[in-house]
Amino acid sequence: MTATETASNTRWKIIALVFMIYVLMFIDRVNISIAAKFIMPEYGLTDLQFGWIFSAFVLGYALAQIPGGWLGDRYGPRRVMTWAIVWWSVFTAATALAGEFILASTFGVVGSFMIVRILIGLGEAAAPPNGNRIVANWVAPQERAFALGIVISGAQLGGALTPPLIVWIMLTWGWREAFYFSGALGIIVAAVWFYLGTDTPEEHPKVNAAELLHISQGQPARAAQAGAFRELPWRRLFGSRDLILLTMAYVVLGYISYFYFAWFYLYLVDERGFSVTDGGFYTMAPFLAGAAAGPLGGWLSDRLCLRYGKRIGRCGLSGCSMLLTGVLLFFGATTANPILAVALLSLSIGVLYLSVSSYWAVTIDLTRTYAGTASGFMNMGGNLGGTVSPSLTPYLAQNYNWETSITVMSGLCVVGALCWLFLHPEREIDFSE
Repeated sequence: MTATETASNTRWKIIALVFMIYVLMFIDRVNISIAAKFIMPEYGLTDLQFGWIFSAFVLGYALAQIPGGWLGDRYGPRRVMTWAIVWWSVFTAATALAGEFILASTFGVVGSFMIVRILIGLGEAAAPPNGNRIVANWVAPQERAFALGIVISGAQLGGALTPPLIVWIMLTWGWREAFYFSGALGIIVAAVWFYLGTDTPEEHPKVNAAELLHISQGQPARAAQAGAFRELPWRRLFGSRDLILLTMAYVVLGYISYFYFAWFYLYLVDERGFSVTDGGFYTMAPFLAGAAAGPLGGWLSDRLCLRYGKRIGRCGLSGCSMLLTGVLLFFGATTANPILAVALLSLSIGVLYLSVSSYWAVTIDLTRTYAGTASGFMNMGGNLGGTVSPSLTPYLAQNYNWETSITVMSGLCVVGALCWLFLHPEREIDFSE
């Protein structure tokens, strides 16, 4: 490397690829919540039954988080991510025929949809921990939360694009064609990722010495990291109080998020009185807010960490955003004005997602070598919260009202904020013993 050599920017191209995968992942996650408006009357399904279908996906997704992260740590995220995308894309396309499968004659229509959705969840489960593993491999510590914010904004952008896109496809061709489209798109994305991505910057031909030096600053030697994985210290990893507190906070975030993924569209149409097309348009709002907030929150977290340390940059930011989210949820649920409700509820998810990159960054801060496995554990907790949300939300709405359902989420925000209060991201887990 010469003294004047400028660092290449290949790491940001890799982050852009992971961003693209997250967009796809959330198109394939949210599409069924839009298609539900057509699927439910065709098969005579109730809100509660469709809540089981939503929860089936999240259950499969949650249970496979740790295996998905472990596979990425062990075998590298390039191959694991590729096969995961192919897997969930095939079963996304199969959703179109779930009600007609031989499974339906054995397990019923609801059971058939649940099985297909579980299989989609098993595939998608590998994406977030492997995305985190890629960021840990490719991005310098001082840029980490910003990179994660970009990646996570892809999820929100996918959620924002899905309602108008899927509504248009369903109204033009039919709801089944929406799932065929999503599945085909996934195969293309898998091929692009496999062709252009690598596990580490050392393996990529476009990374020069200056960029490699920039990425590796402040990180332990990569060879040492690779060797350390041979015997994963499960008890020490999952016995960490800080990782458990982080996971508990993510349970709250997952519970809230899945209201938007599963029920926000139907809430707007059935409870707030919007039309099918207007509901699809307004359903974009919270996801666009989250997409904008992700990179902003990541940038802010990195800046605060550099100036005040990780207790303020990660925990302070996240705890405050959780409390403000609770306030916005409460007022969004209780206002009588439907447009104001959309604005407040959309702003609440934007404020919540100011902190989401901090969750993922802290798993790297705490564990380094085992970032994929640790983030899989955290995301499993978040999605166990998400498993409860799609079923409990309509139950509370049916037995009380929608205002109560959303107010429960507001109260949970206090619990999430308390978890951040007692968490210390500077206490890196000691794996030396």
